[in-house]
Parts: sequence; structure tokens; C-alpha cells
Amino acid sequence: MLIRYFGAAKAAAGIEEEHLDEGPLTLAELTEKLSVRYPSPATGAPALATVIARSTFLVNETAARNPDLLLQRDDVVDILPPFAGG
Repeated sequence: MLIRYFGAAKAAAGIEEEHLDEGPLTLAELTEKLSVRYPSPATGAPALATVIARSTFLVNETAARNPDLLLQRDDVVDILPPFAGG
């Protein structure tokens, strides 16, 4: 599974993307796993769990709102925190 981090999620995780050799697991299980993996960044950014709580997700370029959505190993998950600007 490819996880791509954007904006504050990228700052919190300290990386742009990563591959996880896991699945199937639900979107909720994935976000919990990532929150534990990146508890507090050294950069002073908020913890990934805080960012995830405000984020939206794309799974294979489609909005995913259901925490029970079952993800597979070949899925692409984008974590999109709120963006400022106009």
C-alpha cells in the first residue's frame, strides 16, 4: 500500500510517501497504525494523529469517508489535511 502525505501530514510524518506491506486493513486501522508510528515530529509540527483527525482521504483517487473501508495492499491512500489559502 502506498501512503502519500500532503501539507501538515507530510510535516508530521517527516516523509512524502511510504510503502506499507500490509493489508487488508480498514482505513481506521491504517490511521491508528500511522498515528502510533509518528507520535510527535521533531520539527515542532503537530503529531500525525492530530493532523489525521482533521484530514480527508483519497483511496485510489476517490474520496474515502468510511473508516470501515477495507484497504488492500495495492491501494494508494492520500492523506490531505485542510489547506489554507484562496
